[in-house]
Amino acid sequence: MRKQNSVFKTKFISEAGSELGNHDYFAFVELEKYACYVLADGLNDLPDGGSAKMAAHAIILAFQEHPSMGKRAVRTFLEAANKALAGADSRERLKASVMVVVSDYARIRYGCAGNTRLRLYRDGAVKEQSRDMSLGMDLTREQKLAQDVLARHEERNNLYAYVGQGAGFVPFISPKTKLENGDILALYTRGIWENLDGGELDDVFSEAKDDPQKSLDQVEDLLLSRQPERLENYTFATIFVDKVFSDPNRKRRIKKIVVTGLIALAVVLVAVLVLWFLSCRRKKQLQEMEQHYGNVIEYIQDANFVRAGEECQEALKLAEKLRRKKETRELSDYQKLIEAVSGAEELFESGDYREAQSSYVAAKERSRYADRLADAYIDKKLSAITDYLSVFDYIELGDRLAAQGEYERAEEKYLQARSLATKSYFEEGRQDALDCLDALYESRGKAEEARKQEAIEKASNETGAAGLASEGDKAFAEGDYEGARAYYAMALEKYQELGDTAHGELIQEKIRSSGQKSEENKEKEKQAEAYLEAGREQEAAGERLEAKKQYLMAKNLYRELKKDEKVLETDGRIEVLEAALELEKAEEETKGVGENEEEAKGARENGEEAKGSGGAGAASSGIGTNS
Repeated sequence: MRKQNSVFKTKFISEAGSELGNHDYFAFVELEKYACYVLADGLNDLPDGGSAKMAAHAIILAFQEHPSMGKRAVRTFLEAANKALAGADSRERLKASVMVVVSDYARIRYGCAGNTRLRLYRDGAVKEQSRDMSLGMDLTREQKLAQDVLARHEERNNLYAYVGQGAGFVPFISPKTKLENGDILALYTRGIWENLDGGELDDVFSEAKDDPQKSLDQVEDLLLSRQPERLENYTFATIFVDKVFSDPNRKRRIKKIVVTGLIALAVVLVAVLVLWFLSCRRKKQLQEMEQHYGNVIEYIQDANFVRAGEECQEALKLAEKLRRKKETRELSDYQKLIEAVSGAEELFESGDYREAQSSYVAAKERSRYADRLADAYIDKKLSAITDYLSVFDYIELGDRLAAQGEYERAEEKYLQARSLATKSYFEEGRQDALDCLDALYESRGKAEEARKQEAIEKASNETGAAGLASEGDKAFAEGDYEGARAYYAMALEKYQELGDTAHGELIQEKIRSSGQKSEENKEKEKQAEAYLEAGREQEAAGERLEAKKQYLMAKNLYRELKKDEKVLETDGRIEVLEAALELEKAEEETKGVGENEEEAKGARENGEEAKGSGGAGAASSGIGTNS
């Protein structure tokens, strides 16, 4: 009954303008509950309406299959047209700018893709108008220019959304707009808005009556009066809403809504009360959980893991019931920690300290996930276990030393075990250490008697070995390293028979030292011989000072080697050299005095004029003889 009880008058004009064919297309269908109006502007120069006609038919067909004015439905209508054009079998890609308006005779919703426009007039003024989906519109909006400027903007037809776009197609869908009696809808293509500005259209519809054809004629007259050089295809459609559909069941529906609302309110109140009750109970359970949670932490800190386990179990049940994931995870970690520590405690109480130690280490690793609450207690237990194990280690080491007859060292270890056990309050370990000391003292008494007899026998043998070692030391001190090695070898044989490894090692070290000293002396002796040979060579070459230097170095090495005969021999060579050097020095001084006297004599003879040349010759002859 909607269509019969409403009055919608639809008229349109569509002309080719100065073009050869008209590529615009307008179509509409008015059903019982819904009406659909489609205006398409073809962007291809194809005959018979081309892309515009195809797009309009696709929208009308999609609307007739599922009449609706929902936002998703309007988008579906436009997407049907986009699919039809994108998949069309044509020599070029079909494109169109489309405006679709859907109404239930009381409201409208429009969707658009491109730059086909819509205006809604109410009481002669613009109530609603569409926006172009073009780069030109975006630029004019960013630059805050009047919309009429867009008619001359070079980017007015550069569309970012149009039917036939294919992938990436995103049309604009408006919200619903309520209609009133006397509203006028105007739909028009770019052939209109490129030549007439919005103000001229507003003037036409501000005085419009109830005749849509008259308004169309006025718009067309204005357009043709401009006489543009090139007039695009133009289409203008008007829908005069003389009477909007009024629902006769509106009051009953409102009453039903009110009753339903009251019932819903009552249900909501009951639900609120139930939720309040549940909330109070949940709040109480939450408080109990937090109380148990706090107790868990306190008991763990007090090292009361039995009570901590009980509290943790209660807190965990409440956390799981309340679906508190965070608390459930944390309490689960605390429970695992408590179980790990409890297991280690059982092993500790049973005396299995090594296994307990491993369990406490594992519990400390688990404590990482429980805020390190048990670290101090676990460290204390691990320290105690370390002391207990150290007591056993001391006792075991003492046993081994006692078995080897090292009673003093064994006693030291038993005493250390007793002291550590006393300090650690380890009564079992302390008693074991005392028992071991009693057994040690008894064994040591028996061993003392045997050792005294053995010492008497050993002393006589050691005296002989010590005497040989002493003779070796004396020879070593005198520089007789070969003799020292002989004495040391005999002493070593004695000590090895006695089984005295300590003195044997000492004697072996002395043998090595004697051998090393002997080798060093041989090297020094070779070096001294080399110095002597070098001195002889320098002396033969007439380099007496260098020869003396080589002899002195040889003398020093012989003195270190205590080779007295070689020292005396070298001193003799040095004395011969020094005497030769003294003689050479005296000859040089004598020669220098003679030369000075000859020069003085020649000067006196040169002073006599009559005898000058003869006397000079005689003097020269005399000097030559002396030479």
